[in-house]
Amino acid sequence: MLLVFAATAILEAGMHAGTDLWRARKALAFVLAAATLFVGADALLLGWNVLAVLFALAGLYRIFNDARLVKGRMHERYLQRATRRTAFVLLGLQVVVGALWLAWPHIGLSEPHSWTALAAAQFLVAAVLCVSTVRRLCRTRWPQTSARFSDAQLPSITVAIPARNETDALAACLQSAIASDYPKLEIIVLDDCSQIKRTPEIIRSFAHDGVRFVQGEQPRPTWLPKNQAYARLSEEASGAYILFCGVDMHFEPGTIRQIVTVMLTRRKKMLDIVPMRERPAYGRFTLVQAVRYAWELMPPRRFFGRPAVLGSCWMIDAQALKKAGGFEAVSRSIVPEAYFARRLAKLDAYSFLRSGARLGLSSAKPAAEQRATAIRTRYPQLHRRPEHVLVATLLEGSLLVLPFGLAIATIAGASLPALAKILAPAACVLLAIAYECIARATHINTWWFALIALPIMTLSDIALLNYSMWRYEFSVVEWKGRNVCIPAMHVIPHLPKT
Repeated sequence: MLLVFAATAILEAGMHAGTDLWRARKALAFVLAAATLFVGADALLLGWNVLAVLFALAGLYRIFNDARLVKGRMHERYLQRATRRTAFVLLGLQVVVGALWLAWPHIGLSEPHSWTALAAAQFLVAAVLCVSTVRRLCRTRWPQTSARFSDAQLPSITVAIPARNETDALAACLQSAIASDYPKLEIIVLDDCSQIKRTPEIIRSFAHDGVRFVQGEQPRPTWLPKNQAYARLSEEASGAYILFCGVDMHFEPGTIRQIVTVMLTRRKKMLDIVPMRERPAYGRFTLVQAVRYAWELMPPRRFFGRPAVLGSCWMIDAQALKKAGGFEAVSRSIVPEAYFARRLAKLDAYSFLRSGARLGLSSAKPAAEQRATAIRTRYPQLHRRPEHVLVATLLEGSLLVLPFGLAIATIAGASLPALAKILAPAACVLLAIAYECIARATHINTWWFALIALPIMTLSDIALLNYSMWRYEFSVVEWKGRNVCIPAMHVIPHLPKT
């Protein structure tokens, strides 16, 4: 096994190093994939332990990277750069894990010590996430403010809504927006080349209520369709502040006035709001949207310099938007709001808050659209790098799912170290408390389901993340009937001379 692994490592390194082997990459990819599969299977046959599984899993992602060479969807230069980076990272990971595996018997740590160390790490992470969650929920609670602004003092606001192939949800959203008591309100809806005739008809039916219709254009090659729609809406907007939202948002009459009041009193240039989840007839059971809320509210993001951003409903100062470069600066970004949030957070001009009964901003996004959004965004959020997907899969699985597995094993009477039997269930309790707090604060799930939802929704997120990776690399990713997964192209400024 070691000889085969060493041979494949040398061959793969030579192929990605820019030698003549690159020309035969498709044939070599088949050979490398078969050899990597053999090495991984042999590793598992030698003994099922954590290091063996990790070694084999890294091998599977190497096979995935080899398949990218066979598929060849990208321009050759980009393909070579992307696959080389992934190949060396995964190969290095396998070398480190393999060396640790071979040296493990000589390190002096027994298997019980390993389980104890893992359970301790899980408990530490759970404690950090629990404290961070409670702190974030306190800091993001919608504020009570005694400030009052007269109609003359209030700035003009544009509600900008991109719509494509929308029907009843769009009508409900517009109905709630026009019921607003805000005095200086402009509502613009862009029909993004809908295939359903009813969408522009719905928009025009609200013309007598002051809703302005804007016809969208086919997306340019260098733009994501949603970003181009945002750019057009920002150009059409006349308000001093622009509120961007999806058609699944519902407003109470005083919602927009409260948002503006908080913006003015806190002297912010941008505000991103987590809406409450509306309760459907069958109760609150959602996994995909719950994952999005948890990722924004649980981690201590201030240590990473990445402010929380949801993008469902956000307001920004029109001048601040232009100063940041407008949407031209993020034409291909899957989460354009994050760029503006990072820039303004450095100036203490950005806030991330969550709606409550006082604000009355709610969301009713169907489960199918939640899954489509996750597939569209998860892989690009990790910079479309398979090695990042592997790391995210390992971290989520080992720190958010495995503690529950160890707790179940403890209840079943498995032979685990005494300390691990204490720390693993304690980590589960802390994680359950953290997510229960989020579920109660956002109405995302019923309280009893929230107690058991975290491992289930984490497994769902892992599956969607890897599925998103597969769709981007080997299939198509459709959003509102459009393929947003355009393989990387190489632009030639002029034709070669003949």
